[in-house]
Amino acid sequence: MDAPHGIARVRTCALWGLETALVWVEADVANGLPHFSIVGLPDTAVSEARERVRSAIRNSGFEFPLRRIVVNLAPAERRKEGTGFDLAIALAILKASGQIEREIDGLCLGELSLDGALRPIRGVMPRILRARDNGIDRAYLPTANAPEAAALGSESIPLGHLRAAVEHVEGRATLAPAPVPPPAREPSWDVDLADIAGQDTPKRALEIAAAGGHNLLFIGPPGTGKTMLARALPSILPPLEPDEVLLASAIHSVAGLTDPDRPLLTARPFRAPHHTASRLALVGGGVPPRPGEVSLAHSGLPSCYLTRGGRLGCLSGARLQRSAVRGHSTRRSTAGSATIA
Repeated sequence: MDAPHGIARVRTCALWGLETALVWVEADVANGLPHFSIVGLPDTAVSEARERVRSAIRNSGFEFPLRRIVVNLAPAERRKEGTGFDLAIALAILKASGQIEREIDGLCLGELSLDGALRPIRGVMPRILRARDNGIDRAYLPTANAPEAAALGSESIPLGHLRAAVEHVEGRATLAPAPVPPPAREPSWDVDLADIAGQDTPKRALEIAAAGGHNLLFIGPPGTGKTMLARALPSILPPLEPDEVLLASAIHSVAGLTDPDRPLLTARPFRAPHHTASRLALVGGGVPPRPGEVSLAHSGLPSCYLTRGGRLGCLSGARLQRSAVRGHSTRRSTAGSATIA
C-alpha cells in the first residue's frame, strides 16, 4: 500500500543476539517547529542516529527538512538496538520530504558517518536470512557487507555513500550487484591426527567423538599429549552440511568475525578459549547480547582445560549437551586418559 504524501516507509531488520525481526522505518515530515524524534523503543545508539542522519543528509548535498520529523520503528513493542538503522532512516526522510520519488524496494542496512559514507555493521547474514524467508531478495548494504548478502543468494547492492544510494534508487547511476564471493579457504591445522604416533586408545576416542558428535574429556598428568590430541581433533571432523554452513556463518557475522571477502565457512569452527575465560565469555551475553565461545563453536569444536581447582570452562567435543554423561561408553588410556562422556 502506497504511503500518503509526507510519509515514507522503508524496510530494515532488527537484531537481538541471534534473533532477528523485520522492521518498518516510517518517516513523517509535517509542518511545525523544527524537531526530529525517533520513537519505537530505540536504544541509545538508535537515538543518536538523529545527529548522524542529519549531518549525513546535509553533507551529501541534500536538504534536511526544517520541519517536524517523526521516525517510527515498527513494530514499536520491541527494543531496537545498534547502528544498522541509519541508512533506512535517512532514505525514509528523503522519500517523505520529496527528494526521492521512487519506492525503495529492498532491505536497507548500514551505519552512516557524518560525511554520508556508509560503515559496515555486525550481523548482516542473519538479517538477510530473515528477509529472504519473507520474500525480500534485494538488499542495500555498505560495500564491506555486500559479499555477505551475495553469498546467501540475495541481490546485494554495495553502497559507499548515501548519495550513491539515492542515485541508484532514482535510476540515475545504477550500481551492479555484488558478485557471489568464493567460499572460505580450507584451514591448515597445526596438528594432524595422522601424524601422531602411538596413543591408539585416545586416537580411537577422538574418532568416535568426531563421528558421533560426543563430548570428550582428556584426563592425565602434564606431558602425556592431551593438548596435542585435542588440537588434532579438528583435522578429522566431517565437513559442514549446507544448513550448518549458514547457521555457523551467521553466528560469526553477529560476532563481527566474518571474513569480508569469504563470508561462508567451509570447515567446522574450532575455538580454544583460555582456561581463565569468564562464564560470560564462554556462554555469551551482555547488552547488547554477543555470542560467546560456545556459540562460536556451534557445529564445531570448543576446547579448553580443566583447571587444578576443578573449574571446567568448556568440554572438548563436537557439541555440548546437558545430559552429556548418559548413555555413552568410556575408554581410558594409561598414557593420558580419554573419556567419552
